[in-house]
Amino acid sequence: MSKRIVTAETAETLAGKQREISVSEFFLKNRHLLGFDNPRKALLTAVKEAVDNSLDACEESGILPEVSVDITQINANRFKVSVTDNGPGILKSQIPKIFAKLLYGSKFHRLKMSRGQQGIGISAAGMYGQLTTGTSTRIFSKTKGSKKAHFMEVQIDTKRNAPNVIKDEEVDWEPVFYPHSSEGKALKEVSYKSGTCVEIEMEASYFRGRLSVDEYLKQCAIVNPHLQLHYRISLIQNAEGEDEKEKSAERSGKEREESKEMICKQGTWITFARAVNRMPEPAQEIKPHPHGVELGMLMQMLKDSEARTLRSALVSDFSRVSDKTALEICEKAGVSPKANPARIAQREIEVIYKAINETKLMRPPTDCLSPIGEEQIIAGMKKEIQADFYTAVTRAPTVYRGNPFQVEAGLAYAKPGENEDVASEEPIRLMRFANRVPLLYMAGACAMNKAAIGVNWKSYGLAQPKGSLPIGPMVLMIHIASVWVPFTSESKEAVAHYPEIIREITFCLQECGRRLSVFLSKRRRQMEAERKRNYMAMYIPHLALGLKEVLDLSDREDLSRPGFAREAPLELVRAAGGRAMPSIFVQHSGKTGFILNRSKF
Repeated sequence: MSKRIVTAETAETLAGKQREISVSEFFLKNRHLLGFDNPRKALLTAVKEAVDNSLDACEESGILPEVSVDITQINANRFKVSVTDNGPGILKSQIPKIFAKLLYGSKFHRLKMSRGQQGIGISAAGMYGQLTTGTSTRIFSKTKGSKKAHFMEVQIDTKRNAPNVIKDEEVDWEPVFYPHSSEGKALKEVSYKSGTCVEIEMEASYFRGRLSVDEYLKQCAIVNPHLQLHYRISLIQNAEGEDEKEKSAERSGKEREESKEMICKQGTWITFARAVNRMPEPAQEIKPHPHGVELGMLMQMLKDSEARTLRSALVSDFSRVSDKTALEICEKAGVSPKANPARIAQREIEVIYKAINETKLMRPPTDCLSPIGEEQIIAGMKKEIQADFYTAVTRAPTVYRGNPFQVEAGLAYAKPGENEDVASEEPIRLMRFANRVPLLYMAGACAMNKAAIGVNWKSYGLAQPKGSLPIGPMVLMIHIASVWVPFTSESKEAVAHYPEIIREITFCLQECGRRLSVFLSKRRRQMEAERKRNYMAMYIPHLALGLKEVLDLSDREDLSRPGFAREAPLELVRAAGGRAMPSIFVQHSGKTGFILNRSKF
């Protein structure tokens, strides 16, 4: 038996194997980091990224957003996702880069609240579709004033992280929407002069439930009350009208392929009508706050600064730094205010960084945030959630690591048994949002979930097992708005556990709990009064019959006869000492008894 000879690697051979890895290649092998780890979640992530882009584009252009999501099942495990909006459209030169290049976007380098942050989402969805089906991403886009729309089919070159344009032509197209009433009746179609439509074919699966596309779009309608959203899903069905996914478990793969009776039945449009007709306040871009900048970032900013002196660089490149404050920082650091910022040495940078953190500065401006608002939160919840009591709280803006953020919460409490979606014997339903985007997965790893569990809901009238959400027919929503939401991963599914964020969420939920406690106490008092009235109504007829015998009343004076109280002598009622009570203790002819309130009969 021959021995295997292993050749030892040398520095030269190892160097020959080194090569650069593009970001596209990395995420292609690690697509679970972007939310494409299974077919069911992939469908949701693709819809989420496309809808987020549409809403951001409309809001930044001052357009009331109207978005449609059309999902069509092609075969057992393949779907086509089409998302259309009435936004400003996209220039032809930008289309390939936006939809077929990772880490390309307009939002990464700015401090301003927006749904997208990294420039990865929609191009990653197209890359996943290309990987699983081999098809291109199809884009229609028309800008205002253009006679024709641009149509492109693009794919991503994962080795170079660059777009490949497969087809490029001008077509007659404009965004068209098909609204339906709440009863399902088709209304007049609506078209716009500008907008964008993206179509991606991918391997996916569709299931209803709390982690479905249906739930995501419903929560989108709640947290974006100014949005008009249309949704349709068309599923493959057999001759008996059963969904393919329901029968697939009973048949083998070969039987499914051989079946000739399967057809794709076109679904019906569902419209989530907008609750308010005004746009949210636009967020303004701000400069970095010195207390939120780390040492390496400070060094890079000073190198890239166009200012000629260190003092002017601190004033012009950072927020909340006045000329006087900049001079104070330079004096604390022992550095000349006239020093060239690009030539600051490593040692001087550390001293400046320490001086900045020791200097008291105003908090960063908060006009970079665009919260939903208490009225809009309640309007959105009333539109989609049936309940008896609604309340909302918006906290004042605050800061974590120099980044402004703001916490909001909404609460809807239903009467037990009236809303099927919230059972009185199960944990409450918690909805989490970040920059107006629903977060459906990884609830256990999210700071919002931790804060909700940490509140003592027993003091507000709800049962709560230890280490768990409270029990009751209640929907609780939490929204965090920030220029940079600290997500735990690139898939943006959970918020990191910063103490400042958890503290603000806790304060917000406690205020909601106090309002709920007042409502529940009032309702308990009303229920107790109603219970007493029901007892009295039950037993008064029997008492009246007894009183007839005790007082020796004639048939005309029969207390059990309807209308007696109106015909009874006023002297008898006055002797009772009042009319406000449902039944009154009286004395008559030396005998005692009760008389019914005149106003009740």
